[in-house]
Amino acid sequence: MTREEKAIVIEDLTAQLADNANIYLADISGLDAVATSNLRRACFKANIKLAVVKNTLLAKAMEASDKEFGELPDVLKGNTSLMLSETGNAPAKLIKNFRKKSDKPLLKGAFIEEAVYVGDENLDSLVNIKSKEEVIGDIIGLLQSPAKNVISGLKSGGGKLAGILKTLSEK
Repeated sequence: MTREEKAIVIEDLTAQLADNANIYLADISGLDAVATSNLRRACFKANIKLAVVKNTLLAKAMEASDKEFGELPDVLKGNTSLMLSETGNAPAKLIKNFRKKSDKPLLKGAFIEEAVYVGDENLDSLVNIKSKEEVIGDIIGLLQSPAKNVISGLKSGGGKLAGILKTLSEK
């Protein structure tokens, strides 16, 4: 690979890192062709972009980026795959589901909305991260709950009151 080609790859990686708020680094070495194909297919269905990258080029792209990746450049050893997603927990869920059949991929690290996670032990906490849509849904549900209780209380109380008034008027 020539210097110019490397510069183009670094520039492209820097743009991808800038455009995505959810970045996962995984180790998929040791997967056979069928398992790798299944992983790529699962990533495509989950709207996750998967790319195998050279560690040195990704490290240079991280340096060139305006984001603070913390300890992530330190985990760039061995085989590294870059997973980019719009949803914060989608790659973690995919990795966890895929590991039911295989011991790979291993999570090296993740950058989620400016928070850095390093190591495979963080996979469960990353799976439990709620997406923006899920948090908005929870808030709307919480806001609607008291209003529904008040309305149902007024309806039931109104029915009782009307029944009492009707009974009294008949007597």
